[in-house]
Order: sequence, then C-alpha cells, then structure tokens
Amino acid sequence: MADDRPNILWICTDQQRYDTIAALGNQHVSTPHVDRLVNGGVAFTRAYCQSPICTPSRASFLTGMYPSAVHVNGNGNGRFPVGAPKLVTRMLADSGYRCGLIGKLHLASAFGRVEPRVDDGYSYWQYSHAPRDDWDHGHDYADWVRAQGGDLNAFNAGSDGVPADLHQTTWCAGKAIEFMCEGSPSPWLASVNIYDPHPPFNPPKAYRDLFDPANMPGPLFRDSDLEQQHKLVGIDFQSKGRHPDQLDISSPIISQGPLGDPGLPTRGATDACSLQAAYYAMIKLIDDRVGDMLAALDESGQLENTIVLFTSDHGETLGDHGLIQKGCRFYEGLVRVPLVFSCPERFRGGRRSDALVELLDIAPTLLQLAGLEVPGHMQGRSLLPVLDESVSAESGTGREFVRCEFYDALQAPDGTFATMYRDQRYKLVVYHGHNLGELYDLEEDPEEFENMWDELEAQSLKLELVQRSFDASMLAADRGCERIGPM
Repeated sequence: MADDRPNILWICTDQQRYDTIAALGNQHVSTPHVDRLVNGGVAFTRAYCQSPICTPSRASFLTGMYPSAVHVNGNGNGRFPVGAPKLVTRMLADSGYRCGLIGKLHLASAFGRVEPRVDDGYSYWQYSHAPRDDWDHGHDYADWVRAQGGDLNAFNAGSDGVPADLHQTTWCAGKAIEFMCEGSPSPWLASVNIYDPHPPFNPPKAYRDLFDPANMPGPLFRDSDLEQQHKLVGIDFQSKGRHPDQLDISSPIISQGPLGDPGLPTRGATDACSLQAAYYAMIKLIDDRVGDMLAALDESGQLENTIVLFTSDHGETLGDHGLIQKGCRFYEGLVRVPLVFSCPERFRGGRRSDALVELLDIAPTLLQLAGLEVPGHMQGRSLLPVLDESVSAESGTGREFVRCEFYDALQAPDGTFATMYRDQRYKLVVYHGHNLGELYDLEEDPEEFENMWDELEAQSLKLELVQRSFDASMLAADRGCERIGPM
C-alpha cells in the first residue's frame, strides 16, 4: 500500500534573525523565494529559540525538549548524551520516512574532527559543519570543493569570500535536490542545515556588491546601551559593548570562535551597517538557493505533497545594543527567529500568527503531520491546530510564556547561567549568581532600551515574574526515570 504521507523539506539556517524577511516587513533584504513560502503558508511571527547558542538549541528542537532536560547545555560537548530522548528524525525514520541530513548537525563538538554520529535516523548523510577545510576526513563539502578544483582555505584567506558556485549554501541546496529527487516510494524528510548567515560575514563578492552599507537601516542602539553593557561586562558574550561604528569583531572569541565552533577571520569594516549589508547578502544567497530547491520540487511533481519548513537555530545581535554575534543575552534579535510552514495544497496561505511559540514545538508538529503520536516526554506543543485552522491563527495555541536558557554554554571566563522568561507583555532575564538582570515592557519598549530591573516602582512586578520564571524552570527540569510503583 502506498505511503502518501507528506514529504518534509526542513530548511534551517544558522544565526538568522526574525526580522530578515521582506514579506514580514524588512524592505532592505531581498527574499522573494522565502516570501513565496510566507505568502503561501503560515508564518509564526513570535517564535523563540530555547538557547541563543547552536548546540543546545539544535538538541532542543530535534527532541522537542528544553536543552537542560536533554542535558545538552552548551557548545563544545564531547558527545550527545547516552540515553537522551530520540531525535524526531529517528522517530520519523522508524515510521517509514527516508531521512537525509545535509550540512550542519552540531549535536556535539566539531572541534578538530567531524562530530560523532548518534542514532539520528538519517540514511542519507552529507556533512558540513562549517565552510572550512580543517578536518582530516569526513567533511563532505570540503571534499566536493576540492573535487571542483577549489581551495576553501585560500578563499577564506582572501577578501572576496567563497565564490557563489562553490559556496556551502549552494552545495547544501544541490545535495538536498539530489536527495529529494531520488525517486523513492517512501515519504522523505530532508534536513537542510545551511551555515550562513553565521559570521564571519564573508558572502561572495557578487552578493556583497548588491547591498550598499549606506542604505542599511542600522542597528538598534542608544548611547545608554554602552552603560548597560558595561554593567554586564562579566556575563559571557562573544563581543564587548561598543559603539556601532566600532564593533568588537577582532576579539579572540570572535576571530577564533568558541570551542566546538572555531571561527574564521571576519573581514571588512567594523561598523554595523557594513556588517548588516554582508549579513543581508548572505541571506540573499540563501534565498536564491531556496528558489532552486522549490523549483526542483515543482519540476519533479513533488511540491504539492511537500511541507516546507523554514527556520533558524537562533539569531544574531548584529550591532543591536552595541553587540555582535551571540552569547548570554536575550535581546529579540538573538532569541527570536523565523518560523514558516508552507504547503498550499494543505494549509491556507498568507496567514500570520503572533502566538508565542518555541522551536521545541517543531518536533511534535512534524510527528503529527506524519500521522504519529507525540510521546509524553516531549515538552513541545504541536502547532498543527493553527496550520490546519482547527483554531485561528490569531488566537492560536500559543503559550502563556516562552523560555530560553544559557547554562555555561560557551568556552568563556565566567561560566554564566541565565534564564529568560517572556510572556505576552514582559521579558525577564536573570543572570544567576550575579545579582543582575533585565526587565522590559515589550508593549511600551519593544526595542528593549529601558531596563526596569532596578526601578523602584517595578520591584513588585519583578518579584512576580521571578517567581513565575522559577516555577517554569522547575517544571522544565528532567524528572529522571519513569515512576513504575509506589516505592
């Protein structure tokens, strides 16, 4: 009997902010193909990652659980935990899906090695952690570039970046098309993990030339941000607070990268508008390759039965509040990400949902779309009721609050622990053990300039939110082995 369950094309970029899609309001970018997904699908405009760092975020959305519950709290880990919950891809593979990994996985450290495989369910495996050639073996993308006569190390040492035709983004799209068009009778899931728009902000020159720094909107910044970042200078982050004209892109953490994600030298100007132009250029390249993948689905007759999911693992500060890159902060640009589901034959398109949702909601949603039960241990909530309109996109099945965690996530001096609690109006951040925090009224101050943490009139509100955040953290904890008896 034919298995007519939908195919799933899951495109996950790395470090892409929520406000980088033209159809959702940014007129400085060029994203016609992602716009097509938005206009033909459902966009969740308030989707939050569960960690602002790669590995814990990816462990979370692949298991449907908070990073701390999976015991994957930071980058640089030696391995994915033994006995961790199954990945959603393993569950789908067990049900008959043919699953393929293209690009990055990053469930464990890729420092000096290709990260070790876990029981991931992928029968097709084309690996590329980053656009570098510094692994002895097993880096499929670097092998491909060499086979084309290219030299990643030489490209990265130059000022023009990797050429578009040899770029990791282009390779990911090509391998995804190869996988999707194999002609297997089984439904498939293609997990396409593009490295961009992750630093080092080095798009191909042909794409960089499309975006003039003088035309960029610039970051969210006031002079008061420098005082705020000075107060938080001991809290782990990959840059120090600077004026947007002189961003801290030359620090050792920026140029070398945190353990498990060693970086490449960032080239070009240090001002926020030049970095923003380069960032948008990378997104333009991503969008062009999204167009290639959609065209391949259309030409192969698979588009009507394919659900396309577009998202990212976390955002990028990009000069906001005087910071670039990521770490222990929870500004909207860093923790809020794109989340779009598109399948015009199945979901009515052109809808926006402002419900509060979390990336860990992806796993249960995919299981239900594949006709599978959601296991009881998953902390995510399926978004299918919004997608199929059993509830309205406006009211949604959103959460009362969303959470984000940073538990010693970087190889950095402090080893900071912090949590974010964000409800419909307020965002509370607690930097545990430092007697420091942030409290924002996102209705009155959506750009997060007015920190109310120390304001006398806000102390009762702060206490209430701290209690709620503590309760949420306790309820998110791993409870250990299943209870089977009274004693």
